[in-house]
Amino acid sequence: MEILFLGATKTVTGSKYLLTFGAQKILLDCGLFQGFKGLRLRNWDDLPVRPHDVESVILSHAHIDHSGYIPLLIQNGFRGPIYSTSGTKDLCAILLPDSGHLQEEEANFANRHNYSKHHPALPLYTREEAEDALKHFQTKPYDISFSPIPDLNVKFLKAGHIIGASIVRMNYKGTSIVFTGDLGRPNDIVMRPPALVDETDYLVVESTYGNRLHEREDPRDLLAVVINRTVKRGGSIIIPSFAVGRAQNLLYYIMSLKQQDKIPDIPVFLDSPMSINATDIFCNHLGEHRLSDQQCDLMGKGATYVRESEGSKKLDSHNLSRIIISASGMATGGRILHHLKFFAPDPRNTILFTGYQADGTRGDRMIQGEEEIRIFGEMVPLRAEVVSLSNTSAHADYEEILGWLSHFKRPPKKTFITHGSEASAEALRDKIHEKFGWDCVVPNYLDKEILK
Repeated sequence: MEILFLGATKTVTGSKYLLTFGAQKILLDCGLFQGFKGLRLRNWDDLPVRPHDVESVILSHAHIDHSGYIPLLIQNGFRGPIYSTSGTKDLCAILLPDSGHLQEEEANFANRHNYSKHHPALPLYTREEAEDALKHFQTKPYDISFSPIPDLNVKFLKAGHIIGASIVRMNYKGTSIVFTGDLGRPNDIVMRPPALVDETDYLVVESTYGNRLHEREDPRDLLAVVINRTVKRGGSIIIPSFAVGRAQNLLYYIMSLKQQDKIPDIPVFLDSPMSINATDIFCNHLGEHRLSDQQCDLMGKGATYVRESEGSKKLDSHNLSRIIISASGMATGGRILHHLKFFAPDPRNTILFTGYQADGTRGDRMIQGEEEIRIFGEMVPLRAEVVSLSNTSAHADYEEILGWLSHFKRPPKKTFITHGSEASAEALRDKIHEKFGWDCVVPNYLDKEILK
């Protein structure tokens, strides 16, 4: 058995692991690179394996940094099945077409305004190609093994990150490997905790927050402080949000705060068709989160859903205090850019980030204190307050990861630390080695390992 690291090496994006079993090849995750231009350009590079030589794709979850390359893989010759949980397929049915649509929009906008170096600017793939990719999905339940190829047994375990998210366990001829995917948190208010694993020969563990701890306060309390401070000065709260997972949590938090009279009853707008659809999917998978039918119903009624672009534009037409939740979570595209362009120059407003910001993304640069940001080729002054809350994250921090690892009865032969910045991955490597004495490595892009 052999593993080739095709992404998520010293970065949180582009998750792809090529596994070779004898003459057969399987891709574990198939994500897009995001963030720095040098990373994004990898999306255009040919893979070091011919896509038609890949037998199947096994998908840990639906987020675009894990699934967004699938339409391109198919475009370049892949014809096999894509295995996932039903929740992951449901979410990919909205995430992948939206990704294709956004790329088409950005290419068209660049062509109209002539700010791309490429003439004409082209999308990686189209919405239609993304929709066609969904025909390849085959769903599998949690906790039941299946065999995509002879001698290989695969099992999805609940990861607790978002709906459908999985820890992926593989066993090939007596050798086992576990991929954490994106590991959820043990005491999340909304999502259920990740399943525990007690042994494996090899482990691939994420390190998004490998050098950081989340605030231990209830995220609702911190959110209330930000909302009340902003409303007091007559401003609005603009929240770039991941459509899947984070938007649903935020709706629940805000609903709870209003019920307890901890924040004023200002209007809340969920301005993202994808987030709206993801909220419906969230409520259809009750077993994966802690909310009841009634709580899901109240969560949906607590916000005005904005599906059409005209309705989105009207949100920027006056200055009454409001909360606008809109994709994308790292402010890399989508409707949130129009809201940022309108609200960012006003110091009464708050731009609230509630999730991880990959290095080099617009969201990361805003948090780092840049005084102006480029939106649609134009420099926009950033005078609004910028706040980042980490304890709303759906990723385990390093203490929570170490807690999850503490259930292992024996150390893996080797632990590979991925899906984190270089500093984050190396910090987690050091912490695991110090606490458990395990053999840990931080792989580089295109590193290859033989697993015996």
